Amino acid sequence: MTTSTRIAVSTEANVARLTLHNLPLNVIDIAMMEELSDALADIEARPEISTIVITGSDRAFSVGVDVAAHTPDKVEQMLTKFHAVIRSLVSTKKVTIACVEGHCFGGGAELAMVCDIVITSPTAIWGFPEIRLGCYPPVACTALAALVGQKRAAELIFTGRTMNGNDAAQIGLATRAATDVNAAAEESLSDLRNLSPAALAITKKAFYAWDAMHFDKGLARAETIYLDDLMKTEDAREGVDAFLEKRPPQWKGR
Repeated sequence: MTTSTRIAVSTEANVARLTLHNLPLNVIDIAMMEELSDALADIEARPEISTIVITGSDRAFSVGVDVAAHTPDKVEQMLTKFHAVIRSLVSTKKVTIACVEGHCFGGGAELAMVCDIVITSPTAIWGFPEIRLGCYPPVACTALAALVGQKRAAELIFTGRTMNGNDAAQIGLATRAATDVNAAAEESLSDLRNLSPAALAITKKAFYAWDAMHFDKGLARAETIYLDDLMKTEDAREGVDAFLEKRPPQWKGR
């Protein structure tokens, strides 16, 4: 097992296991983004590995991207590095499985939702709360509607409301809910272990061919709007400042 400051990576046969380890809540800061990118690049270069399993802790898969990284001096770097991780997961030839327990918010939910198979605890709490900070989740804005439908995606993104794992599975945000997420993941792995890594890689390419034509362009557009429009508003700055100062935001509507 290789342990960095924010993640742990282990491999067994054709499976790579990647554990988020920035306790207590697995906040995705810049350091974790860099470690995730490096780990995914290393795994991608190993043709014998067919599957990546991503887990957090029983308290939190991840509560999302570090709010402190949303300040004007850091936000562009944050988006670039986080979306590099997302793009790596979207484009990987490996089958990806996310095991979600506890809190799964914002960037953590985006990280999980782009995986091929998502196993969630029934009691896990999912949500995209960025709007409450005067921001929005670019990956969810790009891809969530394809998973759960436009109306459900709009409600989740525009209101920031949360749901439990059972509801996440019911609407298609997760593959299924299971009391023992690790055991459920092993069931999927038992089906995948004896399959050809080459055949799985090519099948993934074909399966996502249509989505791949639109995702990268959509995410690039969402990034541009985030930096050029959203981050120039007073409310976006106020939302982040209020969170960091632990006070209610005072919206000005501009």
